[in-house]
Order: sequence, then C-alpha cells, then structure tokens
Amino acid sequence: MKAALCLSLGAFTLVAVGGCGGADAPGQASSGAGGSGGMLTGANASSTVTGGPAATTGAGMVGVGGAGGSAPVCPPAGPYDGDKLIAQPEQWTWIDVPGAKCRDGSATGFGVRLNPASDKVYIYLEGGGACFNGSTCAISLGAFDDKAFGAWAGTVGKLGIFDPLPPENPVGDWNAVYVPYCTGDVHVGSVSNQMVPGGPSAQDFVGYENINLYLKRLIPTFHQASQVMLTGVSAGGFGAAFNYDRVASAFCPTPVVLLDDSGPPMADPYLAPCLQKQWRGLWDIDKTLPPTCSGCTEADGGGIVNYAAYLSSRWPDSRMGLISSTHDAVISTFFGFGHDTCGTPMPLTGAQFEAGLDDLRDNHLASSGHWGTYFVNSITHTYLIGPGFYTTQVGNKPLTSWVKELLAGQTSNVAP
Repeated sequence: MKAALCLSLGAFTLVAVGGCGGADAPGQASSGAGGSGGMLTGANASSTVTGGPAATTGAGMVGVGGAGGSAPVCPPAGPYDGDKLIAQPEQWTWIDVPGAKCRDGSATGFGVRLNPASDKVYIYLEGGGACFNGSTCAISLGAFDDKAFGAWAGTVGKLGIFDPLPPENPVGDWNAVYVPYCTGDVHVGSVSNQMVPGGPSAQDFVGYENINLYLKRLIPTFHQASQVMLTGVSAGGFGAAFNYDRVASAFCPTPVVLLDDSGPPMADPYLAPCLQKQWRGLWDIDKTLPPTCSGCTEADGGGIVNYAAYLSSRWPDSRMGLISSTHDAVISTFFGFGHDTCGTPMPLTGAQFEAGLDDLRDNHLASSGHWGTYFVNSITHTYLIGPGFYTTQVGNKPLTSWVKELLAGQTSNVAP
C-alpha cells in the first residue's frame, strides 16, 4: 500500500522547495511566443475569440516569458517547506493541517484528489457567504472538519468542475485541491479573537493565514506542475482573486490562471466604501493586501476594485477570468449592506448590478488584455459546482469552451 500511495505522485519531481529560489531569483524560461521549456499556457502569440452576439474580442496573447522568450523574474515566495502530500490516487482525501482553524477556533484542513497521470493542478476555494454582522454570520459556516469533508466529497465533490467524467470538463483529469470555507472572511482575514458588531464574539478570521499553511504542503508536492489554476465560487471567487498574488509568486515561473466565479470586486459606486471599510477593519484586509497595490486602500475605505488592475500589471503574462450573472441575486444582496451609507440594507437592483459589472469589465479589466469575462443574463449565483457548468451557453459560446480557452491563454469578453 505504501508503494502505491507514493506512486500516486509519480508525475512530479517531489522536492521540498522554498518558492522560486529566494528573493528576486530569476525563473526558468517557459514556453509561449519565443519561449522554451515545459509550461503549457500562453500557447498562441495572438488570438481573438468571439463569444456570442454581444461579445468583444480578446486581446493579443503573449506566451509566458514575453515575445522574446525571456524568463520571468519570480518575486520572493515562501518558504514553503512542508511535507509532500501522499494520498490514494483518484480519491478525495482529507488532509489535517496543524495550525489551520475555522472562525470558531476549531481545527480544519483541505482535501485533495490526486491523478498520477496528470502534472496539472487546480486549487478551488469554497464559497458560502461572509461574517460581518449578526445576520450574515448566522448563515456563514463556522466549522469544517474531516466529517464535513466526507459528506461534501460524496455529494458536491462529484459535480460540476469536480466531475472527472464529462469530456467537456477542461480540468476533469487534473489534480484537484479543495479548500473549505469556514472563516467567514472570503479567505482574506488575518486576525483572531474578533468581536462582530451585532454578532458573535471571539471569531478567528484567519482565511489568509490558513492558505499560507496549505501552500506549505502544496508547493513541495506540485512545484513541477506544468499548469496551475486558482479558482473559487462566491466568497471563494473573491478569495481566489485576493490570494492570487502570493499563489502566483509561490508557483512562479509556472503561470497561474485565475478563474473567479461570482466574486466581482466592483467599483465604489456599487460596492460602497463604508462596506469595504467594515470588511477591512473586521478581517484586517489591509494587512493581507500587497503593500505595493497603489489605490487599493482609499481614505474613505474604498478602492478594492483597483486590485484587479494591480494583478494585471504585476502578472502581465498570466490570464484571469471572471464569471458572473448580470443580476446575481446573492451578491446583489450582500453589496446591499452598503446602501444608505451602510444604514438600512437594500439589495442592488438588477440594473445597478449589471451596470457595476459593465463598469468593472470596461473600465478596470478590459484594457489590460489579461482578463476575460463571461456574463450570463440570469440571477443565478455560481456556475462551477453544479450542472450549470455544462449547460450554460451565451450566444454560441458554452461556458466550458470559454474556460478551456482561458486555460490555453486566450481571453474573451462574452456577454448576452
């Protein structure tokens, strides 16, 4: 049994490493336009992809390393020097992680499903609301252990993006990492023993710290991965975006694709600065945002939308995508807590939410050419973990095809 378990990781060279060779160490050359090596993203020097009647075309693509094939410079990362993962192949396995905890202080970890035939991996961050007042905390999960994971693996763990059987699933045969959500802080918190106004006390908002602990196991295991995707839904979509910088640093020089499902970081007119300020203070977001992110923290508490442009400039050879319904009923409700200067909650109207999405796409994402968007005329919330992943189509572009193209380095803006 021990030999079989070790064989399950045979697709990787398993060495404990400390990121990409230390501070500002140059990475290895990788494939793309003019590059050479083993990385799989950025295959086309330029491409356009149509996405239905109202879609726009994607910007020109440049492979990892740029047009001349020069090696990217990897920022400091780590040290991520934990033990490599060992698990039964092609079965969901729970990994206890000492020090990782939920907001109620209980222990937690993450799940993996390893495929010995693949050298690709995706990291999925779960969603499930947020905890910032009495009503939101009441519906936000505060604990998640191996028993909860067993129930999840037998149900949700077989659906949508996790289903290895449909040929349309572009990541069906990849190694999969499941990060549960029990910290109530959209995976970005770094503070313990917090009192929630009108809600529970002694809350540990440590989602950001947990992911750091998980990377200590994931990087030694998947350091030789040829392709990586960081993704998540709802709170996990926000979390994937806000953890992208350090995950990309940790895997550098292998580029990391970002896929954010239903976690749109809208501009201040739609995501009110007063609400952003509540989240910053309660979860200590400013501690976990990159200090070089100019404009991410404005005097009135706003500015989170500027993080998207920051990612584009910091990781110019990476590809990033956002999926959202034009009238997402759940996110409209959460953003509604900022109504009336955070007075009386009132959900954004469908027209307001759609305007916020259009503004995000047109004024904060599209100009970089690194971001793609897939907007669906619906109130549905999240697409990756249900049958909608396979049945959703906008114009002539199925969602699965759009994701496949994103993974291949092609971005497009698809809209109803």
